[in-house]
Amino acid sequence: MAPPPRQRSKTSGKAVPARGMLSRAMAWWSPLSGRRLTPIVPQESLAGRALIAVLAIMCFLSCLAVGAVSIVLDAAQGWQSEVAREITIQLRPRQGVDIEKDLGVISDIVRRTVGIERIRVLTRAENQRLLEPWLGQDIELSALPVPRLIVIETARSLKLDVEKLRQTVQQAVPGAALDDHRLWRQKLSAMTDAVVGLGVGVVILVLVATALSIVFATRGTMAANRDVFEVLQLVGADHRFIAREFQLRFLRFGLEGGLIGGVASLVAFSFAGIIVRSLSDDTGQAQIDLLFGSADLGWRGYLSVVGTVLIVTVLTAMTSRWSVIRHLSGKHRAS
Repeated sequence: MAPPPRQRSKTSGKAVPARGMLSRAMAWWSPLSGRRLTPIVPQESLAGRALIAVLAIMCFLSCLAVGAVSIVLDAAQGWQSEVAREITIQLRPRQGVDIEKDLGVISDIVRRTVGIERIRVLTRAENQRLLEPWLGQDIELSALPVPRLIVIETARSLKLDVEKLRQTVQQAVPGAALDDHRLWRQKLSAMTDAVVGLGVGVVILVLVATALSIVFATRGTMAANRDVFEVLQLVGADHRFIAREFQLRFLRFGLEGGLIGGVASLVAFSFAGIIVRSLSDDTGQAQIDLLFGSADLGWRGYLSVVGTVLIVTVLTAMTSRWSVIRHLSGKHRAS
């Protein structure tokens, strides 16, 4: 009995048993075989595990970036909401004028103004404590012309006419200066926008690198199974079928790698919060909470991490599908 015919591959030049190639192709193509013996992209292959590791690392970095941006946004919103309601009046000492009397005049004007919720005149001791971080504790400030401060908290429900209050105070007490922290809020907003832009740029770069990694992994898998794809096309498999096989397999890779990276980022944020709280004293913790909002992600941060995992998963599947269709279409046009 004559041996089975052998077919020479056009691409590799090696003799490949036609019956063996057809059997492998039929086993991969479920519409013809009714069952799937071996997937086109093996689940437990070294390349598959390496791709999952790469996707996990990329998703971890992306989640760290979006989580940090979320923390900065939450903290900035807290700063702006608090600072927007606070107004400071600074009163410089005047020669031959009792500063306590001027403070009383300003306090009366502020209390009669619509839109004021609370007013507090800082004492000399409180002023001195504010200057201690810069001047030290051993300096006597009683002989120095240290300005006095009045802190005003505006009401949430009533709108305050800041310009009118500023003119009234300056007319009553010439040495007074009202500051609504508008310039500081503008700088804070600009800094927040810069941080958000940097974070978005990092995420975009990581996603681009992820897409390139998926393209190379897809091309490598197709190159390793080049003869099988040729037989699949001979028995009637179109480009969309092969692309769908890759899409489903890479969808699983993306979901697994995304979940690993997302969970790892949440663990990293939790450990970072624990370390920050354990290394800071009461005063330092209060300052850190003011700046970073206790370094907690919040609901926006958790949603950002979940969204990043989904984006990585979908990007993995769609990039693989696009790469397969583009590669097969290019070969079809070339032939």
